[in-house]
Amino acid sequence: MAAGNVNPFNVSDSEEEAEHRQDGADTERSPSDEAQGHSLGPFSPPAYSEPAILLSSNRTSPSVDGIPASAAAVAGIGVGSAESRVSLDAIAAQLLRDQYILTALELHTELLEAGRELPRLRDYFSNPGNFERQSGTPPACKEQGVGPGGPLNRAGSISTLDSLDFARYSDDGNRESDERVAECENPSQERKNYKSSPEIQEPIRPLEKRALNFLVNEYLLKNEYKLTSITFSDENDDQDFELWDDVGLNIPKPPDLLHLYRNCGNSLPLHRDTVNVAVSVDPSDLPGDYFTQKPVQQTEAIQQQQQQEVVQELEYQISLLNSEKQSLAEQIKKLQSDIQALQRNVSSEPTTVVKSTPSKQDPLCDKPHLDNGQYLDIRGVTETDSPLDANTTKTSTTTTTTTDCTESTTTATQPQNKLKSQSQQGKTSVKFDQPNRKLSPVFHQALLSFCRMSADSRLGSEVSRIADSEQSVMLMLGRCLPHIVPNVLLAKREELIPLILCTACLHPEPKERDQLLHILFNLIKRPDDEQRQMILTGCVAFARHVGPTRVEAELLPQCWEQINHKYPERRLLVAEACGALGPYLPKEIRSSLVLSMLQQMLAEDKADMVREAVVKSLGIIMGYIDDPDKYTQGFELMLLSLGDPSERVVSATHQVFIPAFAAWCTELGNLQSQLIPSLLTRIEKLLKQGEYGLDEHKLHMYLSALQSLIPSLFAVLLQNAPFTSRANLQGDVPPIEVTRFPRPASPLQDVATIVGSREQLAVLLQLYDHQLQHEGTTGWDSLLWVVNQFLPQLIEIVGRINVTSSTCVHEFSRFFWRLCRTFGKIFTNTKVKPQFQEILRLSEENVDATTGNGILTKATVPIYATGVLTCYNQEEDRKLLVGFLEDVMTTLSLSHAPLDSLKASFVELGANPAYHELLLTVLWYGVVHTSALVRCTAARMFELLVKGVNETLVAQRVVPALITLSSDPEISVRISTIPAFGTIMETVTQKELLERVKMQLASFLEDPQYQDQHSLHMEIIKTFGRVGPNAEPRFRDEFVLPHLHKLALCNNQQTVESKRIDIATQLFEAYSALSCCFISEELMVNHFLPGLRCLRTDMEQLSPEHEVILSSMIKECEIKVENKGIGEAQGSISIAASLVGEDAKTKFLSKMGQLTTSGAMLANVFQRKK
Repeated sequence: MAAGNVNPFNVSDSEEEAEHRQDGADTERSPSDEAQGHSLGPFSPPAYSEPAILLSSNRTSPSVDGIPASAAAVAGIGVGSAESRVSLDAIAAQLLRDQYILTALELHTELLEAGRELPRLRDYFSNPGNFERQSGTPPACKEQGVGPGGPLNRAGSISTLDSLDFARYSDDGNRESDERVAECENPSQERKNYKSSPEIQEPIRPLEKRALNFLVNEYLLKNEYKLTSITFSDENDDQDFELWDDVGLNIPKPPDLLHLYRNCGNSLPLHRDTVNVAVSVDPSDLPGDYFTQKPVQQTEAIQQQQQQEVVQELEYQISLLNSEKQSLAEQIKKLQSDIQALQRNVSSEPTTVVKSTPSKQDPLCDKPHLDNGQYLDIRGVTETDSPLDANTTKTSTTTTTTTDCTESTTTATQPQNKLKSQSQQGKTSVKFDQPNRKLSPVFHQALLSFCRMSADSRLGSEVSRIADSEQSVMLMLGRCLPHIVPNVLLAKREELIPLILCTACLHPEPKERDQLLHILFNLIKRPDDEQRQMILTGCVAFARHVGPTRVEAELLPQCWEQINHKYPERRLLVAEACGALGPYLPKEIRSSLVLSMLQQMLAEDKADMVREAVVKSLGIIMGYIDDPDKYTQGFELMLLSLGDPSERVVSATHQVFIPAFAAWCTELGNLQSQLIPSLLTRIEKLLKQGEYGLDEHKLHMYLSALQSLIPSLFAVLLQNAPFTSRANLQGDVPPIEVTRFPRPASPLQDVATIVGSREQLAVLLQLYDHQLQHEGTTGWDSLLWVVNQFLPQLIEIVGRINVTSSTCVHEFSRFFWRLCRTFGKIFTNTKVKPQFQEILRLSEENVDATTGNGILTKATVPIYATGVLTCYNQEEDRKLLVGFLEDVMTTLSLSHAPLDSLKASFVELGANPAYHELLLTVLWYGVVHTSALVRCTAARMFELLVKGVNETLVAQRVVPALITLSSDPEISVRISTIPAFGTIMETVTQKELLERVKMQLASFLEDPQYQDQHSLHMEIIKTFGRVGPNAEPRFRDEFVLPHLHKLALCNNQQTVESKRIDIATQLFEAYSALSCCFISEELMVNHFLPGLRCLRTDMEQLSPEHEVILSSMIKECEIKVENKGIGEAQGSISIAASLVGEDAKTKFLSKMGQLTTSGAMLANVFQRKK
């Protein structure tokens, strides 16, 4: 081998080793080495070679796996070296390099037989990948003129992110040993050749793909390719591009793509001292002075330097603390003297504290500019201090001057100047003890250079300098926080919020501030309620500190970026932030950009909790908006919120948005002119369109909005009243009754909150009642609008709704109840009731009229009775309600009009137990009425009342009244009691009461005088079909089914076809309802099936379509009877089997219960006994 050839095995994959060799190449290379070219000693470190040269060299050796670079260096032994014989490991390396595989194998075999196995040969021949052939000529063969022959390839390595050298950017020191092992096993040249070859490129792995996706997305965002980034993130929706930890690699976040591209493997080396040592080498093969060479000496020197560094650092800290203690003591003395001087001169002219200004003649007192970023460099302390005694006098003089300067500075009035002066004092008044030595400064400096300080890395640079001003601290925090946040636990990251906000407020660079605010909004992946509150509190504090301009420029863009974030918690944070920041934004932005953002989220977001927060934020914005042109948009937002499918969103609309919007409309003056009339118009339009089917959901939506506007409307009346100017808080004002107003849905709907205070409301209410009772409404435009326009329009709407719709009746009843309670009793009695009474016309002369009372069949009756007359519960109010219901019942009965309005009133009032006695009083009036029509109506009303009344009232008041009516001379009255008796059988559980009712029903069925009463039989069968499935089983089995069987038999003998079909139809309905009940076999055979067969006989002649259904019902019942017989026979067998099974189960569980410890005992349970 030529002496000038460079052995490729001398190239190490460790950049640290390369740097170490480069630093020491000039000192370690002897003249004899220079004369012999590049041939070195057997164990001297090889010369450093640049990686770029290695990549372009044609003298690259074949890829040989498992050859450590440190051991391969022995292959370059020169001819002139005569220190010792060549080691076996070096010979093995040379054989493998020159592809003398058979020779190497023979050497390996002989060494195995001799018991001196070489790890290099063992690893090489145990790796099958070394013997895979590839077409091509190795570079060594090309150089030496050897014919074509494929090189032996190394085994394919796992292509992961280690090719990007991410580990060298990690702060984890535990990776150092792993790094070295990986570098020794996979030389850099082999790795680069392998991974640059397209023929052997491995497919991308999932973790590699996720890491590269993260870096690509980061690159796109940093270079303003935002649309591309959005598309890219949508195509990879299974990955969170906000969090590096989501990638799944247990390494810190790597540098960006640009940094990786520029380095391309030429990564900056870490400064570590390394030693090249051959592995598994016989000590006899090593040179005699191997253990005494420089690496050992260097290791000892390093340990000494580390100890010396610790000692110097501790001495330095002690000196700093002593100087600080001395300066603080001087400050305390000076402040004490100032206090004493001030106490002595209290009566004299106060001492004027003059703000000290730095003197141009004294450079030590010059204060650095805020933007200069000066630091206290801990490296400069040791570099500038001189050990010479000649400098001692100068140092003490400087210290004295500086102390005087700082003392004058600390008298400044502003705390910021005090802080700066103290920091200057801490910097310049430090005094160190000088050693009594006569070392030269150069020697001293060279000695200190052995201190191990790492100031070249990012973290080392930050650690090595200490900020000496607030501005420098902000700059330092701005640089460090982005590196700190990703390494803090997610559950504790809210602890960083104060630090991030403070830095973002005070940092001078807009780009850094934007990055910090971005970190704030992305601090937690899915923030919970408490974490969001902390972030919002910080945002508000930030906004108060920096003002509206910076809030618009810095905070709003962060909200806009996350408006479509995939996590609802992040979108919720944006929605809440828009409301929290609303008061601190410019008014133009508040009414344009923020309003549009919230409108978009309300219309598009799928999460209920996000839309709820949007509605609340919209309410806050409505409290600060002042652009009248935005009224239409606000009205549309209100309708959109009310129509939301989520109940929590609708609730937030009533609690926050509508009161805030109403307050703004009040200021604009269009609450009565636009907002309320718009809702009334929509209700009227809805009623016109709903002739064939009313949209009750929309009606509820509009009416609930009107109901939420009632407190604001009443506040407008009070604030625009003639007496408002006379309202005076002075004097005794009676407190407001607790029940004066309905309970508000939220504090924003409280009239006291709207007016200003409860005391102010009390004064206004007193004047309001006095004005209505004594002075009238002249000149009170807002009240006149309510009386002359609002109420008449509402009453007209009420007359047009469907009285049979219990939902609509209930909604309007609650609306009028809340309206009357809010406006007060005097207003209700003098303004509301007269308008209803004028329409209903319930005077004595109209009671018997058959015309002109069509309004009594409308929903006006139940709404007036339940919404207006029940507002106040005094005796006179109850009497008025009783009289109204009695008059309506009488009028409708005598007019043969439908009873729907009266039924709706009873249903609505019967839902409240407080009105049960009152309703029973009204019905008793009907029971004793002279007209049979009224008595029939009273009997029908008992059916509605029984369901809600307790059994005591049923026994004491209802049943006696019904028994009285059941003996009425008029047969129609007696028949009218049957539904009520059936309802009692369905709802009451008292046996005595049930027996009385059963006896009365039996009298109807068995008394000869009722045998030909077709209408009575129809009513009884209808009642049996309605109450039978829900009645007591004994009543159904012993009474209902047998009597239905009898009625079916009698109907077979009916000669009048019309009556026969009527009874058959009712029997069919009753049997259909009862077929779902459990019926015993005896009843099935004796009553149910015979009744069905009789009914089928009728239907065969009268209704063939019903006959088919009856035949199938009969067949099903017969099958049930047959199966029950078979089931009983099988039941005895199944019972015996179940008993045996239970016995086996008990034995097994008892044996399992005996087990106490091991699983081996559990296995023994399932072994067969021998």
